[in-house]
Amino acid sequence: MRVDTIEEWEESVWRETSSKPVDAEEIAEMADREQDVSTHFTNQFTVVRPTAQRVNVDFTAPMLKELDREAETLNVGRQAVIKTMLR
Repeated sequence: MRVDTIEEWEESVWRETSSKPVDAEEIAEMADREQDVSTHFTNQFTVVRPTAQRVNVDFTAPMLKELDREAETLNVGRQAVIKTMLR
């Protein structure tokens, strides 16, 4: 780790030994300053995927045309437009 001042060194030592949680912005700033941020990552995580349920929806022809126009404008599929509009 490269530090330019004694204050930076003291701050890095405090952060490495502190049990206080560090937020993502602070970690990003440390990485930008080329400080070692590996202590903030455990490589242990669990992926939680929401359960999806399929549904059938009937659309009128004009609604489908509007949906397709929006999808083409955004360069995404119909499903992406629907999910975006509902959230």
